[in-house]
Amino acid sequence: QVQLVESGGGLVQPGGSLRLSCAASGFTFSKYTMSWVRQAPGKGLEWVSDIDRGGHTYYADSVKGRFTISRDNAKNTLYLQMNSLKTEDTAVYHCAKDQATRGRGTQVTVSS
Repeated sequence: QVQLVESGGGLVQPGGSLRLSCAASGFTFSKYTMSWVRQAPGKGLEWVSDIDRGGHTYYADSVKGRFTISRDNAKNTLYLQMNSLKTEDTAVYHCAKDQATRGRGTQVTVSS
């Protein structure tokens, strides 16, 4: 059974940083491209970043240069380092194995 469990969210001031983690189980983590997606209040799901099996990374323009996605295949864990956070980054952040499979998410609130 596939499980994705996010952690690391919280309340942070604009300009601050957070590091999200996603613990994966129930599938061969190293063989899959993994993603972070987010959903802001009252809005639809927005793609944030991907990392493929080879470690190549891809980012939405809105987070490029501020967020860094990484993975530790030995620990079956996906990460998202978020720096220079903005109020518009406020959302529930989910890690995703594919369009149909994502975790419950972790809340990130950026506010002064």
